Order: sequence, then structure tokens, then C-alpha cells
Amino acid sequence: MKSKYAFLLMCAIVAISCNKALDMAPDGKLTMDEIFSDNNKVAAFLNSCYANVPSKGLGYFFTSRGPVNLSDDAWDTDAEAEPTLISGRMYNGDAAPGAHPVDNPASIDQNNGNYWNRYWNSIGNLNLFLSRIDTATVNDPAQRSRWKGEAQLLRAFYYTELLLWYGPSVPIEKAPHKFTDDFSNLKKATYYEVAKFIMEDCDAALATPEIPWRITVDAEAGRFTKALAAAIKSRMMLFAASPLYNNGQNHWDEAYNVTKQALASLRANGYELYNKVNLPHLYLVPDAYLGPNLNPHTALYNEYFTQPMKHQDNPIDKETIYQHRSNTGNIYHVDGVGAQNGYKSGTCPTQELVDAYETSDGKPVLNLDNPYLDEKHTQPNYNPDNTLYDAANPYANRDPRFYATIYYNGSKRKARWGFAETAASPENYPAGIGNRTRIITTYVGEPFTGIHASVRSATRTGYYERKFLYPTSGDDNGVAGAPHKWYRLGEMVLNFAEAAAEAGKLDEARTAVNEIRARAGMPDLPASLSKTQLITRIRNERRVELALEENRYFDVRRWAAPGGDLAKTDKWVTAMEITRNDNGTYTYKRRPVREVERKNYTTKFLYLPLPLDEANRLRSITGQNWQNPGW
Repeated sequence: MKSKYAFLLMCAIVAISCNKALDMAPDGKLTMDEIFSDNNKVAAFLNSCYANVPSKGLGYFFTSRGPVNLSDDAWDTDAEAEPTLISGRMYNGDAAPGAHPVDNPASIDQNNGNYWNRYWNSIGNLNLFLSRIDTATVNDPAQRSRWKGEAQLLRAFYYTELLLWYGPSVPIEKAPHKFTDDFSNLKKATYYEVAKFIMEDCDAALATPEIPWRITVDAEAGRFTKALAAAIKSRMMLFAASPLYNNGQNHWDEAYNVTKQALASLRANGYELYNKVNLPHLYLVPDAYLGPNLNPHTALYNEYFTQPMKHQDNPIDKETIYQHRSNTGNIYHVDGVGAQNGYKSGTCPTQELVDAYETSDGKPVLNLDNPYLDEKHTQPNYNPDNTLYDAANPYANRDPRFYATIYYNGSKRKARWGFAETAASPENYPAGIGNRTRIITTYVGEPFTGIHASVRSATRTGYYERKFLYPTSGDDNGVAGAPHKWYRLGEMVLNFAEAAAEAGKLDEARTAVNEIRARAGMPDLPASLSKTQLITRIRNERRVELALEENRYFDVRRWAAPGGDLAKTDKWVTAMEITRNDNGTYTYKRRPVREVERKNYTTKFLYLPLPLDEANRLRSITGQNWQNPGW
């Protein structure tokens, strides 16, 4: 593989301390000797290595949530309205190594897409930087140390992303290359080997005194920290121990130790779960129509995802480990139900995600071992121990996180709506025109927010996304979504819970997962659960706690058996078709979102394919087939 080094550098090269560290424009060509003989140019070179850090969140092509919509948690309205975009093509199985919608260079938006080429470009630059930083001209020894550790952490980050998308078709490259080098001996590493290499780089960053645990000034927003190093270690060891990647080896004891140490280090350095509603005037409004929104646990969860983390010594948000530098734009217009005349509803939560939320007494609604009695998920296999769930009133008495994550038929929203809609649906506005409470209805035929098979602004599933939507954003209040919270302590707690359960440390696993549940206002898991039952509940807890944050896409893959597929989770996803009866009651019917299955569930969709020309080049040079199975 011929890593290409970017010789473009920065025109306004000044010290990092005087500028936003990652916002420097490229200009001009310089030799490596010129670059590494000047302190400011060394800093600029490292800054340029951040250029390929993707935005995630709503930053995928055409303001999409990418992997969220490709998992069983959601359906993307662009699939019907514009089938040439990512989701439509993936649902139809229209993907090939030479033209894959997720990884197609033409689909790059805010650095999402073209992953293989861009990440290897950055790794090549980082290897070059690390080969020269010890002898480079750097004015301050402390800066040299920080930059070196930061470069190793950046390399670990890009390798992490390569593993998440492509699996173990990745070599370990520690040194820079020349175009004339012999690449014939290049070898694939196992997933575990690459994960261990990633953790070595993270350990180097953790051992660097000059790298902080938290960014405390806006000028350094986006720079990597020791907290991110700990988080990457936690995630990658969990993945390396998982069925798809472990090569038949049992790594759960190691995953238990790594995730436990990472979590302990984060806690020791000031990270904790978000545990207080700080803006009660916005999230706990005493409005009689808000119903479950007044639950403080619902308000807490909603506040966390719609407020940005501040860069301070003692921030209110001590849970977020790494957030993207940019906000996520006008979500209310393109990803939910915030605007009166929204362009598209975007991410529509599925009935399968709704089914994952327990009732408030802590009991699953469905039998988690076999949640549906039919392939299409239209016949739920109810949990006989759950007496609180009522299929005729399905949204009552649910986990408080449900109300903070999903808008459903009959839910309430604090937002001003226009005269036309208020006049057309006066029953949805209890206080009349201008009321700040709007009752959302999704039944068939509802003219503004009802379920529809093709209207771009309508829901496909009977549900709208709420989790990231600022509570009063809309046409008259254009508040952008908060930056995507990419790594957070809640995930680290669940990483540890899963690893501990798999390693047989059941008491520790329960304690960890119960911490997440307590924050959400949910009862502890029963102490009588067997190891298998506890693992199943922890997996479901991940789905609920991390809903719509991308994790589900990668989780269902790592839990798959080698050579397996995603038929049980991703082949069919369902909607709730609601009929409004003459007496004002509703009839609920589950049905597939569309009558043709999604085709992105087969074995080959466990990984992205390597770009076709790159796979052919590697095979020609090494004599090995580097392409992922099925492609």
C-alpha cells in the first residue's frame, strides 16, 4: 500500500496557543526538511492530521444519520424520496466495491465517506510526523511531548475507524513509506492484533503528562485528550473480544480488565454521568399538557443530548468525553418534527426500537431471546411476566428514556406552530393558536404529521426522532442541534458491564448496568438473572441508552457469528400503523415499513468492502486476497 503524504501546509501558520488549533487553511508546498525545521510548521503539520476526523451525527451525506438509518433502529425517509442516496441504495442492496454508497468518494459530507483512502492518508502523515518529531525544531520540550503523544492517539483513532468499518483487512503500519518501497511482504493482521496496536498508542498518550484529560478552552476544541485514549481502549478491547472478531479466542478476561481500568481512570479524572437538570425552565416546564415530559429523568436525558459540552475546568457536562467541534445544524427542519413545514423528517425510529423500551417496572415488553414469532416482526412475542404493558395503549408506563428519545402518537412538543396547521387541527392545540404545546399525532390520514409512504416530511414508521431536537426549535426559533457527543461515559459503563458479564463477574456487571438504569429512573435488574440472561439484558440496555447514536449498527455486527448475517435484526423493520376511530380511540397495527425486505442484511454487509482498485492493487502486490467476504 502506497500511503500518500500530504505536502500541502498552512498559509496562516501561527502557534497553536494563538488560534483555533484545527481551523487552518492549506496553502503551498514545502519540503519535509523545511517543515520540521520550523516550530510553527511542525504544529501546522500535526493540525493537518486532524483534517480527516469525521463529523458523525447528522453529518452524513445529505444531512443523514448514516449508520443509524442502516441499523434496525430507524428508517430514513430519503430511501423513498431520493433512492439514489445512501439509505435507499443500501436498503435495495445497491452496493459494490467500486461504488458503495457509504464509502463512495462522491458521498463525502463533513468528512464522512471515502474512509479507506482518507484514513490511510492520515496514518501515513502521522507515521511521518512520528518519525521526525524527536529531531524536529520545537521551541518547547513540553509541546514536543504533547504533540508526539497526540499524534500517536490520532493514529489510534484512525485505526479504530478502519477496524469499525472494514474489520480485520488491515495491516499494521508504524513507519513512513516511500513510493519505491517493496510492499510485497505486507500482511493482514488479526482484529485482536490491530486492537492491541491501537491500545499501545493509547497507552503512549496516557503516559504523556502534557496531554490533558479534558479540553478547557474553546481555542483547543476538537483536540484529543487522555480521556479519549481511555475510551478508545475500552471500545476496541470490547470489540476484539466479541464473536465476529475474536478468531475463536476468549479475550473476555482481558476485556474486563481493560474496560474496568479505563472506566476507573475516567472517573478518577473527573468524568461522571450527567445527573442534574440544569435548565428546568426549559426542560421541566409546569405545563399540564406535557405529561411524561415532566418526569425529571426524561428531562435530564433530553437536556443532555440537546445542550453542548462546554470547554471549562469544571463543566456542567462531565459525561461527554469527545464531541465534534461543529453543531449539527437545523435538525428541526431535516431530522424530526420540529418545523411546521419541515423539509424532511429524516430518521424515523422503528417499532423494533420502541419495543426495546421496558415498562416503568423494569420488565421487558417482549421476550428478548425471541422477540417476534414471524420473520417480518409483525407478531410480537410478549413477555408473559409483564403485566403493565397494554397493547391498546402501548406508550403508557414506559422507560423515561422512551419519552426523551421518540415522538409517538399523542406525545407533546413545546414549539410554536403556524395558523394554517392550528386551524386545520384545533384538537392538537389545547390552548389555541400560538400555544407552546403541540400534540403530535401520527395516525393514517393526519394531514401534517401522519404516517405516509412517500411524503418526505412525514414519518414512515409512525414515530419521529426527539433525542437530539432542541425542545423549542422550529420555524420561529432556529436553534441548531448540539455537537454530536461521540464518546461518553455512559457507553464506557456499558462496555464494562458487558465485558464483566461475559467474563463471569456478574455482580460487577449488574452494579454497572444498574448505575445507568438508576440515572434513567429504572429499577435494578433482578439479582437472579443467569449469565446468559444478564448478557441479553445488558445488550438491550445498550440499545436503549445509546439509541440513535450509531452504536447499534456496529453492535449487531460484532455480536454476529463469523459467516453469519443480520437477518433477524436488519432484514425487516416495522412501522406502527394507527387508525383513528370515530370515538377518538386508536387501533394499532404492526406492519413492515415496506413490503420488500431491506437487502443490506446479508453476510457481506457485516463489513464495508475495500475500494475495488485498492483491493486489486493489494492483491497484485502481495498475492493475497484482501477483499472482505462477499465483495
